[in-house]
Amino acid sequence: MPRSAELAALDAAVAAAADAAAAKGRTPVVLIDGPSGAGKSSLADALLAAWPATGTPRLVRMDDLYPGWDGLDAGSEAVGRDLLEPLRASGSGFWTRWDWSRSRPSGRVAVEGAEPLVVEGCGALSRRNAASADLTVWLQADDTLRKERALARDGETFAVEWNRWQRQFDRFVAREHPLEQAALVLDVTGVDLTEGRAGTTVES
Repeated sequence: MPRSAELAALDAAVAAAADAAAAKGRTPVVLIDGPSGAGKSSLADALLAAWPATGTPRLVRMDDLYPGWDGLDAGSEAVGRDLLEPLRASGSGFWTRWDWSRSRPSGRVAVEGAEPLVVEGCGALSRRNAASADLTVWLQADDTLRKERALARDGETFAVEWNRWQRQFDRFVAREHPLEQAALVLDVTGVDLTEGRAGTTVES
């Protein structure tokens, strides 16, 4: 089955960005941002399942490193400081996993080498982080659909925290203007983001 126009556009942009990064001898980095429930995780899964460039991509989900429900800004800063900037400078970085059940860090995850890296999550696309990326993607979808998706995925826990998280995201958007940092903007309101997901292997 042919991929949707949105996923086809993403494939083309990723392939071009990865080729350009490889030609410069650096790790290709793709950042995917957008509001909660827009489909960032599903889009990343679909992208990795049918990776359109050379190499075996690795995936880092921001959900795994936010230090709690008030941690959007801290997570955004950490992924740039600890992972993206060192990876660009030396080919090696790390991110710190957050244990949500115990509300504490649970160890570092090293990321090194030239294989492509995809980072997805709210706050990925700050101005600082965009400077260390080869492709920046902003995802948007209908507001009602977004909330339905997010609550279906994360259940009652996110229902309680929705407004708290949204306030942080609104402040992030007002400060960082991530839409302006995006080389590719996709509206996936009517897109089936499960295309090609069977058999996906995700490394982080």
